[in-house]
Parts: sequence; C-alpha cells; structure tokens
Amino acid sequence: MKRGFTMAAAIVAAMVLSSAVGSPARAANIIDEWAGVKLPLAPDLKAVTVDPKTTALLMLDFIPAPYCSANPRCVATLPAIKQLLTEARAKGVTVIYSVAGKYATSDIIQDVAPAANDPWVKSKADKFLNTDLEKILKDKGIQTVIVTGTAANGAVLYTGSAAAVRGLKVIVPVDGLSGDDVYPEQLAVWQLAHGPGFGNQVTITKSDMIKF
Repeated sequence: MKRGFTMAAAIVAAMVLSSAVGSPARAANIIDEWAGVKLPLAPDLKAVTVDPKTTALLMLDFIPAPYCSANPRCVATLPAIKQLLTEARAKGVTVIYSVAGKYATSDIIQDVAPAANDPWVKSKADKFLNTDLEKILKDKGIQTVIVTGTAANGAVLYTGSAAAVRGLKVIVPVDGLSGDDVYPEQLAVWQLAHGPGFGNQVTITKSDMIKF
C-alpha cells in the first residue's frame, strides 16, 4: 500500500511539474505584469454589405464637452461619420441617436444632427439600460446595428456588446469611434472583436467598407 501511495504521489508531482514548465509564469496580479504585456494582433478589417431594411445606424453621444466637441479624436471622426450617415439616410436605414448627462438631442453636433423623426434614447454607457432602445429595434425589425460614437470604451463598447448579446449583428467602423486617447479605442475594438460569447456577432470594419 505504501509503495502504491508513493508511486501515485510521484506521478502527481510529475504532472504538476510538467504543467508548470509548459505554462508561462504568472505574477501575483495583472498590475505586476502590466509592463510586460504583449499587444495582441489587430483584428482584420472586413468589408460588409447590409440590408437597409433591417439595419440601424446608432449615433452615440455626439454631444458637447466632455464628450465629442472638446475631444480632437472625436472631431476627427466627424467627416467619415457624416458621409456614412448621408449614405445610410439615402438608403432608408433607420438612424437612432443617444445622449447622456444633461444633454438633449438639440445639443448634438450640427454636422451629424438628427432629423426630426429620428428616434433617440438617453442613458449612460449601455444605451439599452433603462431605455426603450431594444423595443425600437424590435418594432422596426432590426437585425443589424452599425455602432458609432464616443466614448469608445463607454457607449460604443457597452452598447455594441449589449446588442451582440441580444443576438443582433454588430458592425463597428473603426473610423467612427473615438476615445480620450488611443488606448480606450484599442481596448474597445479588441473587446468587441473577442468578447466571450458574442465576438462572433461583431464585424470590425471602416466606414467606406460598409455597403448598403
């Protein structure tokens, strides 16, 4: 019995040692490892064609400071977003806006301002939270959403992932989102592309790679 126990213990020890050798060493926490983190590869940009009848363009939080107008990275996205908005409207795509904080739709930046009958919602980062966004999409038969806006790691990330979790196809043009700096944009794009359980619902693209 003693010999059998000793043999079993040796086998377990060998398995543990083998596992340790084959796995990278882990520090106590991510902060300890922060400086050594290797950037993942960027997601591939993919061309996509959508059905205007079942697609909605989400225009999230294009409002004044501290959102878009005071953020040079957001301002730089406006020409591409304006062009995408113009093409979407020409094809009859549903356009839905959001605002946050103290702002109303009348505060949305004029270059990408809503039309009189465009639906809108008001919430924090997740625009499905405590709003009728889900009902609006269902009532219009929407199956795909194109998500644009600021902040990338706020409204874009949380609304995009919430849409994907609800079974919608999500299209994210990388020239249609912005953060306070480049890292929030990178974080948002990577998480949308790789989110567990919903990453396969998301297409990362550019505005001029979207066809209606």
